[in-house]
Formats: sequence, C-alpha cells, structure tokens
Amino acid sequence: MMLASKQRRTSAVVAVGLFLMSMLSGCIDALDTTVTPRATLEAYPTLIQEGEMVTLDARGSSAVEGIITGYTWDFGDGSTAETVVGFTSHAFPKFGQYSIRLTVTNDQGGTDDAVATVIVNGAPVINLSMPPSVRAGDTALFDASQSYDPEGGLLTFSWDFDPKVDTNGDGDPENDLDALTPEVLLPTEKSGMISGILRIDDNDGAFSTEAFELNITTRTFKVVWVTEKIQISWDEYLEQGQSWEGNMTPGDNGRIIAFDAVLELDEEDVPPHDNFTLFVHIVDDNFRDNAQTEGNYTNNQPVRAEITLGDMNAPGEEGLFVADSEEELVRLLLNDEGNSSGQGIWLWSVAAKQAEPDSFIGEFDPDPGNDWVLTVEITVSRPSLTEVATSE
Repeated sequence: MMLASKQRRTSAVVAVGLFLMSMLSGCIDALDTTVTPRATLEAYPTLIQEGEMVTLDARGSSAVEGIITGYTWDFGDGSTAETVVGFTSHAFPKFGQYSIRLTVTNDQGGTDDAVATVIVNGAPVINLSMPPSVRAGDTALFDASQSYDPEGGLLTFSWDFDPKVDTNGDGDPENDLDALTPEVLLPTEKSGMISGILRIDDNDGAFSTEAFELNITTRTFKVVWVTEKIQISWDEYLEQGQSWEGNMTPGDNGRIIAFDAVLELDEEDVPPHDNFTLFVHIVDDNFRDNAQTEGNYTNNQPVRAEITLGDMNAPGEEGLFVADSEEELVRLLLNDEGNSSGQGIWLWSVAAKQAEPDSFIGEFDPDPGNDWVLTVEITVSRPSLTEVATSE
C-alpha cells in the first residue's frame, strides 16, 4: 500500500511540473514582440553581357516598425556585400544565370529575404587557326570554324585583313568587311606583314575580337644563265624609192649580249648593183645605225649590208636570289641597271635608194626593183630559275 501511494505522489509532481513549464512558455511567447521587415528587390537589366554591371535596388523594402539597419547581398557568384543603403551594383565577369539574394534587417533584429535572377550572356569564344607564315603567291587558310557561343547560339563572322585601309570608303578603316565566312582563303602577292582583326558576334549583343598577323615571305630561286641565239628574218620586194619597216622586242626573252643583222639582195644580171640601205633604231637606248649594200661582180660576192654590235651587256650573275615571284625576279634580272641595253622595241627599216641600172636607155626597164632578205641573229642570255626550299 505504501508503494502505490508513493507512485501516486510522484505522478502528481510530474504533472504539476509540466503544467508550470507550459505556463512559462506561453508567457515567453507573449513577451516576443519582434516585427519582421518586408524585403523587395529589383534588378536591372536582367540580361547583361560578361563584364557588365547589374543595378540592384532594394529601396522599396520596409522595416514595418522601426528602421532598417542593414542590407546583406549574396550575388550568387560566390561574392557577398553589406550596405546601409538599399542600392548597389555588381559586375559578373562570367556567363551564366545567377540568383541574387537580399536579406533586410531592421533595428528589432527582424529579417526578410528577396530574390532576383540575372542572366549573363557569354561572349563568343574565338578559336582561330592560321599559318604563321606563307610564301608570296601562296594562299593562306584562316579557319575560325571551331569558334563557339557558350549558350550555343548562332555566330556572325567579320574579317578585316587590313585595318589601316578603308576598304568600304566610309571613313572608318576598322569596320571593313573583307569576308563573312568562318573560313577564308586569302591569296597573297607581295612579301610583308598582313595585320587583321576577326570579330565574332552572337545574336544577343555580345562579341569577341582577335587581332592576327600573317608573315608573307619571299621565295628563293637558283639562277643560271643559258645562252641562245634568236633568229628572225623578213623578205620583201622593193622598187626604187620605196621603203619597208618592221619591229621586234628581243629583250623579252633575255639579256641581249650581241646582234648581227644582214640584208641581202637577190643576184642581179645587169650591173651596176642596186643601192639599198638598212636602218636599225633601238628606241629605249636611243641607238641608231645604218649600212648600205655593197657587192662585187668580179668576186661573185652577193650584194649585202651588215650591222653588228657586240658586248651590249655583261653576262648574268648566277646564284641564289629572293623575290616574291619568278616573274618579278626575271624582270629584275633583265632590267638590271647597267645591263639592260636592248630592252624594248627595235625598229628596222629598208630603203631602196636605187634599183635601176644607170646605163639603161629605153622604154623597158629590166631592173625596176629587187627582192631582199633581212636576217637578224641576236645572242641572248636567258635566266633559268629553279625554286629551292629554305628553312625558315
């Protein structure tokens, strides 16, 4: 009986304790008068480019009671800030979507949160492949096809291969569009450095640029000189008082070393010999010469006139030479100062001063004119070029 009575007393004590604790808790809750503030957050613009700033405005937040004592900002990119005013800004250097969380605290210790979302557009990533150098006359491939947009959007390509030259004539040399494709084949002509700019735009206002340089090198040729003779001939018929003209440009084939020109008349049956004159005029050299026909019946010599000139130019130098092209080097070699005699046009003329026998009297003239042949043989030294590879 005593054990049962003791258990009943213990249970009563526990019940009273629980009741008192419940009453105390209610009193504490009744004493908690903290008022929660109301947070508001506006972000603008909500779409920005990498590196740009977004403005964050929480000035519409309310303390409800008392005053707001602080603003805590979590920008969603690992950085935070605290301010005493509800206005700030933040730059996002990397593309992505960010949730910005604002926590407002009032002087009663109450807090409230607000969230805004900002999307940062990523600039295109340029992946440009090109040769560091090419030889003059070669074609260089510029390949930016592996460039991409971080968000997977379409890209627009703009190439300017000489920012110093205003190709489109609008006064701004840096906005020319020399090509609009991801890949460009650029032909070259002259050695030197080409500087350019590639710009890639996405469809959301972001762009990236990359400057590039292409070194265009000269070509190397081994030069040997080959001597050859060029022969040109004309044949005509002239009566007394008539003349003939012809022209040639032997310097197109090589460096002129010497020439020999012979005018021969057909054999005559009646003396005296006809009198013809051969003229030559090398225009660029202002060289003129002439010769009259001569012959001897007794020695059975043909009637002929001859003009000869040797050592017009020195033999060509052999070895390795550099130039942008084979054609350019040939021009340089053939127009070498001091060794370019004979270039340009040669003018030839034949004049029949006399084509009648002095002793003839009568109506019938047995010798009104004569057939002739002019043969010009020119010794030419021609450069032979072989391109050789060089280590660069």
